[in-house]
Amino acid sequence: MVDEIAAPDLPAWLDRDAYPFRLRRARVPDGALAFVDEGAGPPVLFAHGTPTWSFEWRHLVRALAPAHRCLAPDHLGFGLSERPDGADYTPEAHAERFAAFADRLDLREVTLVVHDFGGPIALPWALANRARMRALVVLDSWMWSFADDPLMRRRGQLAGGRFGRWLYRWANASLRLLMPSVYGDRAKLTRAIHGQYLAPFASRKARGDVLWPLARALNGSAAHYDRLWRARAALADLPTLVLWGRRDGAFRPAMLERWRAVAPSARIVELPDAGHWPHEEEPERVAHEVRAFLAATASSTGIRAAAL
Repeated sequence: MVDEIAAPDLPAWLDRDAYPFRLRRARVPDGALAFVDEGAGPPVLFAHGTPTWSFEWRHLVRALAPAHRCLAPDHLGFGLSERPDGADYTPEAHAERFAAFADRLDLREVTLVVHDFGGPIALPWALANRARMRALVVLDSWMWSFADDPLMRRRGQLAGGRFGRWLYRWANASLRLLMPSVYGDRAKLTRAIHGQYLAPFASRKARGDVLWPLARALNGSAAHYDRLWRARAALADLPTLVLWGRRDGAFRPAMLERWRAVAPSARIVELPDAGHWPHEEEPERVAHEVRAFLAATASSTGIRAAAL
């Protein structure tokens, strides 16, 4: 079932000036996902990471909606989606629900845009549905385990342990400590923007139930990431754009080299002054790059189709 979300059902904290889009709700296993459904044309499907929600895509939705149907779901427990008690909030479970969402809407010729945990959540669907993909856009994300990365492994051990859980629940570490620290310029995380990310996780229970499982999954879901990495050949010939903030304190530039191995022909754009959220920090530059990439992809797709 897919239906509209009426204005009275929206929370009082939501900034509709910054986020004025058409909002709908789709039923998937475990609950209902809220999602942006804006514009018309070839679909662009967005997958956010943690601790954010589809609000992070607002600049790209505005930029792309004149020529594309922009679809940006909130993962279960995030943003405007339902948050059922006892649900599984691991990347594997989010991936199953993301796939159910894309299948429910019967999306084809999809450009998938992923950020952060959006990669491990959305790429399983892309790998299983390569024929329904048109292109891929990656912003500071990954699709491999951190078994051979000592720094990320140590971070995962800290965040995923008992002390990490305490920090997530009681100190709101993900939103109040980590998020500002991985911006290239902290001043760009304004009070108003930060407030839109803080509001959905005002309760300790929500932070412990929804955010902390992803922190634990940095190491705990290694098998899931390994499966993605082993299947990476399916993406080798997919038109790909990788946008990377060089001042990302969470995902170091060395991780970018892995994407060169996944997509040897990818267009790589490094943003020297951006951090973990390039699309929040340099929205005009990111929108320009994505629009140009989509235009080139549509052109090359049309040339290939004409030749068949």
